[in-house]
Amino acid sequence: MSEHASITNPILRGFNPDPSILRVGDDYYIATSTFEWFPGVQIHHSRDLVHWQLIGHPLTRVSQLDMLGNPGSCGVWAPCLSYDNGLFYLIYTDVKSRHGAFKDTPNYLVTATDIHGPWSEPVYLNSSGFDPSLFHDDDGRKWLVNMLWDHRKGKNHFAGIVLQEYDPQQQKLVGPVKNIFVGTELRLTEGPHLYKRNGYYYLLTAEGGTYYDHAVTMARSRTIDGPYEVDPTNPILTSSGKPHLALQKAGHASLVETQTGEWYMVHLTGRPTKDIYCTLGRETAIQRGVWTEDGWFRLETGGNDPRVEVDAPALPPHPFEPEPERDDFDGGGFELGVHWSTLRVPPTEDWLTLRERPGFLRLYGRESMNSLFRQSLVARRQQSFHCLAETVVEFEPETFQQMAGLTVFYDTNDHVYLRISRDETKGNSLNLIQTKAGVYDELLEEDISIKGATRCWLRVTIERELARFAYSLDGETWQAVGKAVDVSHLADDPAEKVRFTGTFLGVCAQDLSGMRKPADFDYFIYRELD
Repeated sequence: MSEHASITNPILRGFNPDPSILRVGDDYYIATSTFEWFPGVQIHHSRDLVHWQLIGHPLTRVSQLDMLGNPGSCGVWAPCLSYDNGLFYLIYTDVKSRHGAFKDTPNYLVTATDIHGPWSEPVYLNSSGFDPSLFHDDDGRKWLVNMLWDHRKGKNHFAGIVLQEYDPQQQKLVGPVKNIFVGTELRLTEGPHLYKRNGYYYLLTAEGGTYYDHAVTMARSRTIDGPYEVDPTNPILTSSGKPHLALQKAGHASLVETQTGEWYMVHLTGRPTKDIYCTLGRETAIQRGVWTEDGWFRLETGGNDPRVEVDAPALPPHPFEPEPERDDFDGGGFELGVHWSTLRVPPTEDWLTLRERPGFLRLYGRESMNSLFRQSLVARRQQSFHCLAETVVEFEPETFQQMAGLTVFYDTNDHVYLRISRDETKGNSLNLIQTKAGVYDELLEEDISIKGATRCWLRVTIERELARFAYSLDGETWQAVGKAVDVSHLADDPAEKVRFTGTFLGVCAQDLSGMRKPADFDYFIYRELD
């Protein structure tokens, strides 16, 4: 490898927050949060820290992850991936409520002998707070750390990092619970990970909140239960107060040592699309680090700014085949491709099928775009500021309550939808729906009639904060649908209350009459145009 090889950040573009990195032999894995999207937890693989490929999701069954009715931005928070003695361990939270004084945060553990699975049924751990992380000590003992949530009036809700031993034989937490670190003056202490090096236990935490004051802080102790000495130069990574940096929101980090003895830190980041709005969601970046003579971790470049270009490790390049832009739904089986996700519930044959009409994705219309329960929606992450999504649908609605089409979707409160439905006078027709902060609007003064068309092609082209929609009745001649739509509301940042996901592009069907009218999609294209 040349000495000038470099990594370009972010390494995991689009909605991939809260990275937990792991090396096993020559292989590197990163687990990231998925919140209300199913299947749970994204796992990417690399052999050189430069090139990454999505290889799967450990949480694929309702018995592992039951999110029916979970509020937006609940579900899977901050997974932790680790490995010991031939076994992969994945710790995760399935957050059930998050607004108001209380948070309901059950924490679970699943294991697998192969990163591709199958993964075990979950072991329940505790519910005292979120961001659980498992540490395997060199004496064979295992320890869980998580942030402690204190709901009481006048208290610091982020009440510190608690430690308890995990007994793998009994498959439960045992012994006393101890608060080992109450955080620094940055507050909002979360995202703990423990490491051991040269006789010190190092506690890496996220502080300052996951927005523009986000930061990575470090503390160390000679004993695992403290007291912990705070790094005198904290925070060791932050974008706070540096609006000129391309990588904002830097925080929530995880460390890895290469097989050649080089050190890297992966971390959450956000790239504003317009003003402060990060429509791609919170992404994953990587920084190169060094250990000082007095035993502290520092960015190799000095200071604490996240860099876009980072020196790559001395490992042979390992690129992957580029992902196909087009999915023709021709696999023949039940499985969707690895990039597809559904909302809250897994795809089941009663509402999503690739088999009933081979070569098509058939969706049976179910609940509305506002539902926290049973939506017939399947989508993939938007991972580039400039991209295109296209599909063709065959759909014969009988009532205005039946709809299907192409959506640019953040959550149930914020989305844009190019939908086919039925109008009493125009017949089958198109309109563009925008739901913004929960307020519904139809952007066209009147529906566009597509009466008599058996197939309708739908397309959206996104350039930063502007989305332009179009349709075609022959797949060749395209007509614009309305004006460009400002989609900067499809972001964490404009919401009245904090939220944590990112923009998805996909297809969906609703039948508010309850007749479950199906829509057939022949293909889907996702193309990056940068």
